[in-house]
Amino acid sequence: MTYDLDGLSKELLLDMYYKMMLIRRFEEKVVEMYRAGEIPGIAHGYIGEEGVAVGVCSALRRDDYILSTHRGHGHSLAKGIDPKHLMAELYGKKTGVCKGIGGSMHSTEPEVGVIFSSAIVGGNIPIAVGVALAFKMRREDRVVVSFFGDGATNTGAFHEALNLASVWKLPIVFVCENNFYAISMHVSKSTSAKEIVDRAVSYNMPGVVVDGNDVIAVYNAAAAAVNRARKGEGPTLIEARTYRWLDHGMYYLGKYRPEDEVVMWKQKCPIRTLRDRLLIKGIATEVELNSLDEKVVHEVDEAIRFARESAEPDLDFVKQFVYVR
Repeated sequence: MTYDLDGLSKELLLDMYYKMMLIRRFEEKVVEMYRAGEIPGIAHGYIGEEGVAVGVCSALRRDDYILSTHRGHGHSLAKGIDPKHLMAELYGKKTGVCKGIGGSMHSTEPEVGVIFSSAIVGGNIPIAVGVALAFKMRREDRVVVSFFGDGATNTGAFHEALNLASVWKLPIVFVCENNFYAISMHVSKSTSAKEIVDRAVSYNMPGVVVDGNDVIAVYNAAAAAVNRARKGEGPTLIEARTYRWLDHGMYYLGKYRPEDEVVMWKQKCPIRTLRDRLLIKGIATEVELNSLDEKVVHEVDEAIRFARESAEPDLDFVKQFVYVR
């Protein structure tokens, strides 16, 4: 394990720790509230994968865009969506980022760079290519990131999108969050390629494998890919190998993962890994990190309170978003 943190400021490192903690506590509360019946619809947890969202989004500017998936709360928080308004969206309230109409799988806030979240597996990938094409045609110095899981790499949209992005040298970074399971099917049973990253070669772009539980390694890989895209050199495929601690959704599908596998991955917790590095290197103290932990707990509790007290959308409110009445 490497403890080389050279070149990264204390401010950035503490911000990454804070954002991973925010995602973890937010998701833990969502699980609790979902199972208590307070959150309607379907939700998918991001616990265990925090290092990918935070590592990638920390390498972006505010005006860069990301497109997310059905498992998108972590991406949204990492890019800067206010936890109060994200929680209100999950509760289906008017104060949510999509006015309570989008729900868990469609959080969107262009003002902070979250342009779209798609519940369709692989659905955001070609849309992200369209966004990147718009950036290039407008000569804007901006980059777009498309997040998706291992299952999405077996869709036609994935292959068409990577091909066009490479042909047109678009400013886009493709980030595959390989948590090894598409719902309950292991990647070895669904994917013919030995390694997902090998597919980058077919489309003449760099392919990078990174430990998704090492937020610094993810940041460095993302920063290099973003810099390449911003210079007009085209796309990169990053395969971040990670693991979701919970089931596919916040509901139980049955046992399909070996117990020792789950335990092994939990021992690679991205938050604990960064915390240990910060302490060992003397970059932060226990007091500083505990203070950030307390701040996160307060913010998430406040988000729950805000969501509970916010108004529900009524019929007249919803009608304004319908083109034909």
